Amino acid sequence: MNVNIQTGIETPQFDGMSCPVPLRDFNEIVMGHGGGGKLTAELIEHLFLPAFGNEKLNQLRDSTILDIGDQRLAFSTDSFVVRPLFFLGGNIGDLAINGTVNDLAMSGAKPLYLSAAFIIEEGLPMETLHAIVKSMSLAARRAGVQIVTGDTKVVERGHGDGCFINTTGIGVVQPGLRIAADQASPGDVVILSGTIGDHGMAIMSVREGFEFESLIFSDSAPLHELVEKMLAACPDIRTLRDPTRGGVATSLNEIAAASNVGIEIDETTIPINPCVQSACELLGLDPLFVANEGKLLAIVPSTAAEAIIAAMHQHEFGTNARIIGRVVDTRRKMVIAKTAFGSTRVITMQIGEQLPRIC
Repeated sequence: MNVNIQTGIETPQFDGMSCPVPLRDFNEIVMGHGGGGKLTAELIEHLFLPAFGNEKLNQLRDSTILDIGDQRLAFSTDSFVVRPLFFLGGNIGDLAINGTVNDLAMSGAKPLYLSAAFIIEEGLPMETLHAIVKSMSLAARRAGVQIVTGDTKVVERGHGDGCFINTTGIGVVQPGLRIAADQASPGDVVILSGTIGDHGMAIMSVREGFEFESLIFSDSAPLHELVEKMLAACPDIRTLRDPTRGGVATSLNEIAAASNVGIEIDETTIPINPCVQSACELLGLDPLFVANEGKLLAIVPSTAAEAIIAAMHQHEFGTNARIIGRVVDTRRKMVIAKTAFGSTRVITMQIGEQLPRIC
């Protein structure tokens, strides 16, 4: 224990904490630590887990499953710091609702209740805050959830970037469901629910003032009803992930590592909005790493894939669902992509985030 000379408070020393090169090389937090890539993973593994680690937290799931009596509850929290606050297809308010609803849905849960905490910067126009709150209310009603508790703080002008929002969600999980990142098995297939990169490029186009051939809208949407249809078609879904920060590539790498398997994808099968593809090429970005807020990845048994895709096609957020890859027992903990040229490339996690502050 160390004692702070001014406060007299003892602070614990985490003897089990190891410090890999990326952490050791940074004496201060950088934007990459919040980007969902390697720096984020190392910050969690080598700082937060030694301090807070327990059986539930160590699973590192989008939402934690809590067994309370005969009830199985999914519990999740998330903070939203998107810049700008408003973008084509949504704003920070409905994004906060959809993001937490989706984290619960990726455990197969039915979302029920949310909290909402606001950190508001002095000087934010009341009209702006009203618009954010109104969109949150509409999004909550659309998702069938209630905001039942919350908090409000105001910080000095220049210290809040307008508005930050934290939401926490609770949902119920059906008995017997075991959906987790470590459940993928060789022979399973990878399903993607739709086009990738829409949200990240929508944010970038507004933030930087880029004008493309057509407008790019965020795909922000609640996915729990889509998941319900998928589970009705096959309760034995192995893994569900919403590829937000770090995109599809990062989510697949996390699944491959957690399940100790290899994942092979075919880039020619991945749906991309032509305008998003053009924007990524113009900016030198890989769409596989661009954030999404209304898409999901599913690892499912190959025998159930057709039934699951057919069910997804019946829902508005799954009309473009398709198989994009498979799980293999070679090249474990790696993601390999077959390109349009017939070659292959290794898809590794990036150090940080191509586009910071997108959620």
